[in-house]
Amino acid sequence: MLASNALIGLREGLEAALVVVILVAFLVKTDRRWALRYVWLGVGVAVTLSVALGALLTYGTKQLSFEAQEMIGGLASILAVVFVTFMVFWMRTASRTISGELKGKLDKALDLGPFAIALVAFLGVGREGLETAIFFYATTEAAGQGNNQPLIGWVIGLGGAVLLGWLIYRGAVQINLAKFFRYTGILLILVAAGILAYGIHDLQEAQFLPGLGTLAFDVSATVDPSSWYATLLKGIFNFTPATTVLQAVAWVLYVGIVLTLFLRPVKSRPAVTAPASEPTSAVAA
Repeated sequence: MLASNALIGLREGLEAALVVVILVAFLVKTDRRWALRYVWLGVGVAVTLSVALGALLTYGTKQLSFEAQEMIGGLASILAVVFVTFMVFWMRTASRTISGELKGKLDKALDLGPFAIALVAFLGVGREGLETAIFFYATTEAAGQGNNQPLIGWVIGLGGAVLLGWLIYRGAVQINLAKFFRYTGILLILVAAGILAYGIHDLQEAQFLPGLGTLAFDVSATVDPSSWYATLLKGIFNFTPATTVLQAVAWVLYVGIVLTLFLRPVKSRPAVTAPASEPTSAVAA
């Protein structure tokens, strides 16, 4: 679970970090530093609410019955898949225009006052925070109690995203965002397929979906669940030696449809015109 959680944490964290970098760089370069406090206020509120949601989902369901926990875990996993699917498709087209769009919104918010400025930052970071909280809960449930790998993976991924965001702001590195989000998007689709299969298994254990005893394959005799390669496959793709028919069908359909659509050529979008006072972008797209 460490590798997949680190990947998700890096991807989600970098998107949030880019939002902050773009907003802060715009205010600094246009000499409107007075608004920075409101940007950080919006970011702080978004992070706080995201952490609270993650804690509520992770620890607030422990007293529920087994079936209720499995139901919530399954629904959270499927919701996480919806989020990641939307995210990879949105960033596939928005990576080239996100800078101009955010700066345009902030430029308008500066005329409306502190609340509008904080709201732009809150919404920009809050969406990523909401997705992160749902992902964290879904992946910790998939790992099982007593497994710290998801938490370690998230710390590594989010820490790397913060460091990368700071380096981008300082001009130490430049990233081709279109390529970065394309390649990580392919990996995330495979990770999401595993989360989807695990969510379906949870719903089957909660007796919400049928077919728990109808297996597509069972390679437990060949693939030792405690082996390093089984652990690696489960950690990255949520692979389980005993997979139900419904899980297998969902995995194949999701990867086949979503990956095919994702790899189609992207139609170019007209660039968003930045405000007249905007200097050169701090983030290379």
